[in-house]
Amino acid sequence: MHKSKTFFISDLHLCQEQPQITKIFLDFLKTKATEADALYILGDFFEVWIGDDDRNAFNQMIIQALRAFTDTGIPTYFMHGNRDYLIGKRFAKASGVQLLKEPTVINLYGSPILLLHGDSLCTLDIKHQKARKMMHNRFYQLITLSLPLKLRRHIAGRLRNTSKENKRQLENHIMDVTPEEVLHVMREAKVKTLIHGHTHRPAIHNIKIDNQNAQRIVLGAWHKQGNYLKIQADNTPDLVDFT
Repeated sequence: MHKSKTFFISDLHLCQEQPQITKIFLDFLKTKATEADALYILGDFFEVWIGDDDRNAFNQMIIQALRAFTDTGIPTYFMHGNRDYLIGKRFAKASGVQLLKEPTVINLYGSPILLLHGDSLCTLDIKHQKARKMMHNRFYQLITLSLPLKLRRHIAGRLRNTSKENKRQLENHIMDVTPEEVLHVMREAKVKTLIHGHTHRPAIHNIKIDNQNAQRIVLGAWHKQGNYLKIQADNTPDLVDFT
């Protein structure tokens, strides 16, 4: 049965240290998300993911919740973020999600829409762009995954602390998208709608591309409440906050 609305979420940063966000997400899967034709998760779903072989109780709980949801028949798509770029085929098979490459253009109710995590648009953040290039290098990923789990946890903890320190030192405009890059990727993909996360600045931006109306939709981060984008069959977007 078609419900004629599709949901998009990102930047949940799920972790054991934020049980309230985990609860909001688990409730979301059992209630609101069941109304959707499909669910798209656009990265930074976890605060950190050090490999599909990290089968701790928290990770297993999230995987089982996703599996219960995908078993209802609602297609669920996952795009990597900069926090969970090591999520692989084992996670996808266990949870039932379908992995998406970045960037991806989908046909939603007859309209092409470009999906990104969003960090590739922040071109002024030179340090992050260098790190991003390394993260998405398959050889680097294989080397990382070959390290013992305990060492990976230690490295991930240090990287998180470094990331927090770097963010404190960066000016706001550097951590946001570069408008020229937004126009570039949308022109290249031949789309009038872009959906992304990463910046934690939820908004629907009406922009112009070659004198034509276009939209850049930014998904919200899940800090103290949930946030999802609902797009209906007439392609009307609506950003929804909920607790």
